Amino acid sequence: MDVQEISLEHMRTALDEACRGVLSGDGGPFGAVVVKDGKVIATGHNMVVVTNDPTMHAEVTAIRNCCKKLGTFDLSGCVLYTSCYPCPMCMGACLWARFDAIYYAASAEQAAAIGFDDKAFYDFLKNPVSDDLRKLEHVEVDDYLMPFQMWSNKPDKTTY
Repeated sequence: MDVQEISLEHMRTALDEACRGVLSGDGGPFGAVVVKDGKVIATGHNMVVVTNDPTMHAEVTAIRNCCKKLGTFDLSGCVLYTSCYPCPMCMGACLWARFDAIYYAASAEQAAAIGFDDKAFYDFLKNPVSDDLRKLEHVEVDDYLMPFQMWSNKPDKTTY
């Protein structure tokens, strides 16, 4: 089996995971697979509805499952296959996970066409200011930089 065939197989696994999520009623139609050295390490599908947790998207679920299995927060050397272009939260999680590559099937526009429109989130991130939907405001209190100072001075910190 060549690299292209393996890649398509992993994407098929992500799509199958998305379908499992739909059938179970756990959440939206999204699935993800984390692969390392050509082998599936972890999978995940959207679990927002079943967990009442808006962060339980397929990519985040797969990342959490993979980190637990590998015993690390650094997924360098791993690749993510996801059934849809990651939303801003999931893209951030993918970047923090340090994936070598992210492959997706459906586009953001295709997801929007069935009601999963992340455009407002992308727009907000491009220009993060208060608007009619939310307030974003900097609040300074005494010693608000203390946690950063403590971290900076911590000799045994684990950087990430």
